[in-house]
Amino acid sequence: MPLLGAHVSVAGGLHLAFERGAELGCRSLQIFVKNASRWQAKPLEEATVTTFRATWQESAIGPVVAHAAYLINLASPKTEVRDRSISALADELTRCHRLGLDGLVFHPGAHLGEGEEAGLAAILDGVEQVLQRVPDGPCRLLFETTAGQGTVLGYRLEQIETLLTGASKPDAVGVCLDTCHLLAAGYPIAEPAGMGELLDEALDRFGERLACVHINDSKHPQGSRKDRHCNVGEGFVGSEALVALVHDERLSGIPLILETPAGEADQGHLQDLAVLERRIPGPGRIQGLE
Repeated sequence: MPLLGAHVSVAGGLHLAFERGAELGCRSLQIFVKNASRWQAKPLEEATVTTFRATWQESAIGPVVAHAAYLINLASPKTEVRDRSISALADELTRCHRLGLDGLVFHPGAHLGEGEEAGLAAILDGVEQVLQRVPDGPCRLLFETTAGQGTVLGYRLEQIETLLTGASKPDAVGVCLDTCHLLAAGYPIAEPAGMGELLDEALDRFGERLACVHINDSKHPQGSRKDRHCNVGEGFVGSEALVALVHDERLSGIPLILETPAGEADQGHLQDLAVLERRIPGPGRIQGLE
């Protein structure tokens, strides 16, 4: 059975993510471990860690990953921004280790005109600094594939592979695929065959370091380089290809996380999960794509 889940709110306490996930029928979760729009956060108290771990153990939820703050840019040529990004990612990884999370997903970064080669080198150096600052633990840093908007890196699988192979601690890093981002970056995944070929390539390049998949439809077409998620079957990826991906046995044991619009009372997530679990028919593709 696929480890389907969603990004859920931690408002009121990190441990409340499990109650919210259970209400959706999730088997995996993604959360924020701090405010995703701020550099700093108050320290993580031991009582919070204890309650989170105990609640997780009592729940039916399997893997839990976190998504790092959106401000982080390890490729930035601006010294202050890059230094703050390294410190912020190190802080989040420390929090994730304490909570026992399986992965910390982060966007590799944008080179802001310095060039892709320089940007990739800066990201690698930043990751090395983070791994040197933070003692080893259960949580891996997961490079997320991107849509390639602006000068953002990570929009090609070979770029992600460069980052993986360059890391000095191979077991400390991994990959998170994002279906919306992959389509927007130009990968032809709107048919089950194309989605299968993409997974073939990803597994060939990354193997067991493929640790998470974001299951998102795309509001914009293939090659748009625009990062706009929409609900399953309402975009240019379509429900057929996403259902095929979710039920591919090669992803057994990997968290498959929805980041689609939750909608009022989480109805968006509930419908998306029902489509992906084949409990209700998918709405197909957006009008004009049939």
